[in-house]
Amino acid sequence: MGNSNPLPVLNAGMGLMPALGTTPRIGSLLIKPASAVCNLDCEYCFYLDREADPYASLPARQMTGETLERLVETFLFYSYPNSVFAFQGGEPMLAGLKFYRRLIELEKEHGRDGQNVSNALQTNAMLIDEEWAELFHEYHWLLGVSLDGPAEIHDRYRLNKGGQPTWKRVMQSVEILQKGRVDFNILCVLNQANVEKPRELYKFYKSLGVDNVQFIPLSEFFPDGSPMPFTITPQQYGRFLCDTFDLWWPDRRKMRIRFFDNLAEALAGQRPGSCTLHETCDSYVVVEYNGDIYPCDFFVEQDWKLGNVTIDSWPEIARRQRRFNFASKKTLARPECQVCEYQGICHGGCPKFRHARRRSFEDLDYFCLAYKMIYAKAVGPLREEVKKILGHEAPELAMHSISPY
Repeated sequence: MGNSNPLPVLNAGMGLMPALGTTPRIGSLLIKPASAVCNLDCEYCFYLDREADPYASLPARQMTGETLERLVETFLFYSYPNSVFAFQGGEPMLAGLKFYRRLIELEKEHGRDGQNVSNALQTNAMLIDEEWAELFHEYHWLLGVSLDGPAEIHDRYRLNKGGQPTWKRVMQSVEILQKGRVDFNILCVLNQANVEKPRELYKFYKSLGVDNVQFIPLSEFFPDGSPMPFTITPQQYGRFLCDTFDLWWPDRRKMRIRFFDNLAEALAGQRPGSCTLHETCDSYVVVEYNGDIYPCDFFVEQDWKLGNVTIDSWPEIARRQRRFNFASKKTLARPECQVCEYQGICHGGCPKFRHARRRSFEDLDYFCLAYKMIYAKAVGPLREEVKKILGHEAPELAMHSISPY
């Protein structure tokens, strides 16, 4: 845990801010070495060309070697003995192979005896070749590959800058990763092209030999609060999860679906891998290409900037009042949540899904109904499964009526 500091902390560019007491350490980094820059032009992308992007006027964004070294050296010191670096975008592979080779050199140089360093990368897979696969395999990277389903589904929204389909190139990359024995999972964005096809998606991923899938529900809205055409409804998401659960249950010891993994972790009394099921939003921070730091991937906005890695220390950033303010948004009370039997699992859902429609953190998670649908179906069987694995009853889920802060 961070050290208590009764003195004010100087927040660069933001004046004096009161320091918090003991607050959670920053558990991992989500690094954007090329910022929002991408080599695709996905129709549903929320990140590129958004009005709130602090760097929208900068066409080329690339993390420098100096910023990378400062980032690696300071975070390895701060996060000992377990350090997690995850890279995302835009498209993080646009930073180039040389960038990641330098990253590994710096991790070797600044890591200490007994330190465990993990690297992960989320990619659209358009740039993967044998040389990239060799690096990922040698250093045990975990990759997330964006693949929305079979060709006619994937190519509905995921197009390149020329408006051409991308499925064939992604499939070539999947073959390269499999031949190169690189660990990877699939990230599927649920949209209007695939949300009504759970059986087709499940069969497709199994046919590829994929055993780890993450489904991301799409919810983007126009300024007036109306859903964009590709946004799915809570009812659709709930049905998709319930149907997928039925398909997955016979394969549960062989196939991993992240949503169900996270639910099982919560039922076992563990901290789920997904921050959506945490009590507060403070498990990681985003590091932009120039070293600027933000509390969440969905809120890389000037009003939420926590500092910059080139001038601020990690203990200072961890204790920033603005980090505390953001983390506590998840705990804003809703009467519906306080009496919900599943409150001890979802803790109010995701602030992004609460805020997106009307720009209000006080709203219910847009997918609240979907959660209730899948929890009603899956909690019972998963609780029994957890009991078998643990050898005893799973702990009761605690209800929280106030912020743990």
